[in-house]
Amino acid sequence: MAAFKKFWKNANFRLKFGLIVTIFFFILGFIVYYIPHINPFTFSTYDKGLGASGAHPLGTTSQGQDVFWLLIEAIHNSLAIGLIVAAIGTVVGVFVGLLSGFAGGALDRTLMIITDTFVVIPSLPILILMTSLMKGNATVILMALTLAMFAWAWPSRQIRSMSLTIKERDFIHTARFSGEGTVQIVVTEILPYALTWSLSNFMNATLSAIGSESSLAVLGLSPGNLVSLGNMINWARQYNAIFNKQWLWIGSPIVATVILFIGLFMLITGYNDYLSMKRGR
Repeated sequence: MAAFKKFWKNANFRLKFGLIVTIFFFILGFIVYYIPHINPFTFSTYDKGLGASGAHPLGTTSQGQDVFWLLIEAIHNSLAIGLIVAAIGTVVGVFVGLLSGFAGGALDRTLMIITDTFVVIPSLPILILMTSLMKGNATVILMALTLAMFAWAWPSRQIRSMSLTIKERDFIHTARFSGEGTVQIVVTEILPYALTWSLSNFMNATLSAIGSESSLAVLGLSPGNLVSLGNMINWARQYNAIFNKQWLWIGSPIVATVILFIGLFMLITGYNDYLSMKRGR
């Protein structure tokens, strides 16, 4: 508790604001989500086009769905996709980058050729193709794995430069002389130096993944059975929520997406400034 108080006292405004917003969305997506409720994706569950009320805080859609629970489901799935993509991208990217930079030689060249291939390939056409092959039947896990295909390459490139610098330090030579293998040195000696950067990359990758899925969904390219913030906006547009003046239906996912993006962005930038302050820069 004392450590948290010290952290909170030293944290800048952006970090505090971003942390509060992020925690709020995590409560909605991973606590409120598990409160028993009717599946919001089912059509004609309630009367259509209802306004806000105690029973339906955000009203209902023109298809008879509860907008509030549809929004909670969308937040849950979007966050889950973002976290899975960020976890895969950060873990794979950091490990490949550290291993490539430390090992050098043929292994380094091979890994960097693969990495550079994924860096230069335009991701949008591939994502469009992959989502088309899913034929509208993708799960959260499958969608996250599709996005994760392109989430590890750039972090790998960045972390490799760190590995090239660290591997020349004295403690690395000591570890080599003591008989430690390449993978063991990477995991036990070099990885701890990359953890701070990895956390910052994880938060940034979460934001990027949610943005990528939302962009595909708004364009109508995300699987139709996946309840996400982007798909919720797309469905409201398809069913003429604006012309029918169903502002809560179209507005709630847009406002939630904007606030979530601002919160994550401020969390990332605030955390980076906090680290710089701790280092005395």
